[in-house]
Amino acid sequence: MGIELGADLDTNLFAELSPSGYFIAIRISFALPMFEQNLFPPDWVETFGKRGYVMADPVMNWLYVSTGAIRWSEINIPDPRGVLDHAAEFGLLFGAAVSCIDRDSHGQRSFGSFARADREFEDAEIAALQRALQGLHDSFIPPTNLTRAELEALGMIKNGLLMKEIAGLLGVSEGAVKQRLKNAKSKLNAKTSTHAATMATSYGLI
Repeated sequence: MGIELGADLDTNLFAELSPSGYFIAIRISFALPMFEQNLFPPDWVETFGKRGYVMADPVMNWLYVSTGAIRWSEINIPDPRGVLDHAAEFGLLFGAAVSCIDRDSHGQRSFGSFARADREFEDAEIAALQRALQGLHDSFIPPTNLTRAELEALGMIKNGLLMKEIAGLLGVSEGAVKQRLKNAKSKLNAKTSTHAATMATSYGLI
């Protein structure tokens, strides 16, 4: 379950610097990202999945255990299944991997893999990819100002309860429930109560 990428958080830079495609995963929690985007060639995405390359890919292995940025050609991880050689057949000849993580011990990770067919990524381009990925990572920081009552109401919305049912279970008026949900939507910048519940779930708040 992911969160829609806002209009002010576009990925144009990734596409501009990675003409052969890219993959980004933002704030991975319990193996699932809050947002992901895979714009590698569809044939390669299909091949990658069918052949179960995810565990054998040295780029993915680097991204899950490292932070910072590196060119694919500089990754010193064995590639016994020849994933990178196979990727080159799909126009993914040169690449860069970027990964960042929160500073706290339970921090979430975001990463991206970017590809070109013509040349290695320049240092300035890799730095730009790092800044852009870090910006997306920071933009998805979970809000900390939702009250227990607001989260409780969102949890019930998530479970499919109606306003009247929520009010009855909580022993409050429907107006009070509406106000809690209104506050939650505002804090999460959500369009509807269901959207707010989805976002809160993705953030791990409920």
